Amino acid sequence: MEKFKEIERSIITTYRKEIWSRFVKAVSEYKLIEENDNIMVCISGGKDSFLLAKLIQELINHGKFPFKAHFVSMNPGYNKENLKLIKKNAEKLNIPLEIFESKIFDTVYNIDQNPCYLCARMRRGYLYSKAKELGCNKIALGHHFNDVIETTLLSMFYGSECKTMMPKLHSDNFPGLELIRPMYLIKEDNIINWAKSNELKFLNCACRFTEESSYDESLSKRKEIKNLIKELKKTNPNIDDNIFTSMSNVNLNCILEYKLENKKYNFLDRYE
Repeated sequence: MEKFKEIERSIITTYRKEIWSRFVKAVSEYKLIEENDNIMVCISGGKDSFLLAKLIQELINHGKFPFKAHFVSMNPGYNKENLKLIKKNAEKLNIPLEIFESKIFDTVYNIDQNPCYLCARMRRGYLYSKAKELGCNKIALGHHFNDVIETTLLSMFYGSECKTMMPKLHSDNFPGLELIRPMYLIKEDNIINWAKSNELKFLNCACRFTEESSYDESLSKRKEIKNLIKELKKTNPNIDDNIFTSMSNVNLNCILEYKLENKKYNFLDRYE
């Protein structure tokens, strides 16, 4: 059996409960993929986006309704080794990958203030433009369960907001385009286990700033939150699930203020 077929089989056998079933549940529960969708699957080169590509392929081949997918990777200025690894993994996993250039790293490299923010915005713009060019109505990203709960705590601790990463959302600047996150319910540990068991090596971080500076990842806020959750799980193994569920179990009777469609409501508005 070819290697990529073994990898595909592992998703629906060995990791059926942890990965495939959670993927199918998210797609169904949040109505992420529907009949005749034309989806651009974004592949950054990491484990998450490559697994997403394989899950989408599996759904196309064995799902209950027809839809199309384009597997796209944007090259913002990766070094030759990183780009080579992305191409090698796409070939190994039997993913028909299209790579397009953007030169984003060159643009933001000499920016002193918030280069990561600018880079992220530019990436998003290029990806949306590419999706429109391909005639897609949806863009699929590889964010997973841990990204969701980390974003939830980041918003509370550093943004003074109670909000989470949504499973899908409409684009404000590109009408008709929708961003979806089909791996919304899949936990990162299971993605790591899937990659290791299939002896797959993916890009971790290909950012030029981390390659050419003394940037310490342990200083990042997301890393801080990730470590906090890991520590809390030692005494409460269900803490991650509780954080996730809390965003579906909001009691507005016990909220001081909340926003809905940019309008703010105060508990005093209905207090008697």
